[in-house]
Amino acid sequence: MKHCVVIGGGVVGLTTAWALLERGHGVTLVERDGEVALGASRANGGQLSYRYVSPLADAGVPLKALRWLLDPDGPLRFKPEASWAQWSWLIDFLRACRGPVNRRTTERLLALGAYSQASFLRLHAEAQLGDAIALRTPGKLVVYRKPAEFARVAARVQPGGGEQALSHDDCVALEPALSDSEATLAGGIFTPGEAVADCHAFCSELFVRLNAHSGFRGRLGARVLGFQRDALGAVLGVQTDVGEIGADAVILAAGLHSRALAEPLGVKLPLYPLKGYSLTAPISNGHRPPEVSVTDFEKKILYARIGSEMRVAAMVDLVGDDTSLDTGRLASLQRSVRATFPNAADYDQAVPWAGLRPATPTGAPILGASGVPGLWLNVGHGALGFTFSFATASIVAELVSGRESPLPLEGLSL
Repeated sequence: MKHCVVIGGGVVGLTTAWALLERGHGVTLVERDGEVALGASRANGGQLSYRYVSPLADAGVPLKALRWLLDPDGPLRFKPEASWAQWSWLIDFLRACRGPVNRRTTERLLALGAYSQASFLRLHAEAQLGDAIALRTPGKLVVYRKPAEFARVAARVQPGGGEQALSHDDCVALEPALSDSEATLAGGIFTPGEAVADCHAFCSELFVRLNAHSGFRGRLGARVLGFQRDALGAVLGVQTDVGEIGADAVILAAGLHSRALAEPLGVKLPLYPLKGYSLTAPISNGHRPPEVSVTDFEKKILYARIGSEMRVAAMVDLVGDDTSLDTGRLASLQRSVRATFPNAADYDQAVPWAGLRPATPTGAPILGASGVPGLWLNVGHGALGFTFSFATASIVAELVSGRESPLPLEGLSL
């Protein structure tokens, strides 16, 4: 069996390490921070949305984006940069904003989501994570404010297909906390079985399980500086600021940092950060949080109860590698949640967060061979890293083991 180095200690890297250990390989995980899951895995929306996977790139999105930019509470912000990485990503994104491209990508991501759900259930049982990760399966309700938008989506709901098209009154009956909302909804689409969990807690608990495995070694606070290579250019390990680590295979799963790490090898990863924000507010007696996971389609805001806290996550800011807390964006998020679920939590005590989600123009992750022998990719999950990590980890581990991918890789590879 092989000795593998996994670069990245977020949910994608940790699940990859687990999947490799399952297949009998030795694993060294290298993470630049002193703890795991301090990047995009820290305080994300917490939703495991296996069937709500349609990518951002779609027909009509460019026109919607112009309206969003003019709305002070809109889901999008854009700061032009003198950066080819930004503009080339935007050009490819606009090329992907076509109905046929969106439908093909959605079909692939639905298959990936179904496989990820099965992979998660297996991992959760084997790792015996228990209640520590605040896992619930309340289902997901996507609410629509505009009647025309809701009618378009509701027309695609197939009887007996799992999804349910609901009126405003049906939405309130399903989720009584919506009765506190200022908005009158056009309707909603409910998908049973969708889950929520604490991604950061999941990562922390999984890291504990990994450290208990004799074949695992975690190197926290170790920064990868480059790669060891043979005379033909194959990767033989990594160079870090605490020494060299040899490997039979190196798996790049470092989120946005993967782009800079791969570039000296001639591997161009089409990744760009989609900055998102979240609020985490405590729930106490007297509060009425939503039990169902709710997504506001027009505002692009996610609402979920995670344990004894309310998580509110939103926004797609194209502002480069900027993780600062924009007070204007946080105030906008506060206004939205207070208008939608005013009695759900103590928003005066909300903890703000901002993170960078590494996204590809199409919204599909990049898996498998990098083109450089010895280097494998598990990158580009965007806002669905928690959801897809279990599937992509299994796929990459199979490929590293010399076996076929359990899913077709068309549209999911470099």
